[in-house]
Amino acid sequence: MAGREKGGFWVGAAAVLFYPVSWIGRRVYTGAERIPREGPALVVMNHVSHMDPAVDAVFIHRQKRVPRFLAKDSLARTPIFGKILVGAGSIPVYRGSAQAGDSLRAAHQALQEGKVVVIYPEGTITRDPNGWPKRSHTGVARLALDNDVPVIPVARWGTQQILDFYHKKVRLVPRTTVTHAVGEPVDLSAYRGKPQTGPLLREVTELLMERVTELLADVRGEQPPARKPEAAD
Repeated sequence: MAGREKGGFWVGAAAVLFYPVSWIGRRVYTGAERIPREGPALVVMNHVSHMDPAVDAVFIHRQKRVPRFLAKDSLARTPIFGKILVGAGSIPVYRGSAQAGDSLRAAHQALQEGKVVVIYPEGTITRDPNGWPKRSHTGVARLALDNDVPVIPVARWGTQQILDFYHKKVRLVPRTTVTHAVGEPVDLSAYRGKPQTGPLLREVTELLMERVTELLADVRGEQPPARKPEAAD
């Protein structure tokens, strides 16, 4: 069995900060064995709370891997959290700028180097009042199709009950259950090798997020809405 992936100083600093944050909620992991213990993987997740990167980092780290997040550049610029996040190998995303392509290139390189890359295709926390994923950006499809690596859907639920800055809500007690549900790698063989047109990238993006939404529905014991609640920016 593979040992723990080496992290270095900044990964250690992240662990010191993030593990106590993750202890605020009760941890439930299902299907965690589907996260590869070695080699590259693209982990596709929903986004419901500002707390997500911390608990998601701990989730991946508990599988003996070091996560590389594709994170909004505004998050990477925060004084302490951002410095640790970038120092630990995460990749700032500069949407709508000349640097936007650099983010995808850095993610490609991380996958080619055998790393685990974590992406929130929605690009930001969903504004759907019921917490369902919104229509997502197609960068996830480009990464998934350009790299022949496991593409693993993961749904996380519960963090929105603990921390919700949009509604000025913080609830530390009673402890909330935070669940991570991991699905089977998504088979994209039918799409590989085809021209990456806009419609094809949209179809692959929707497929990946449908898998995440299915996992989320199972965790919640509810049916998702028939349509995405909002369009991506």
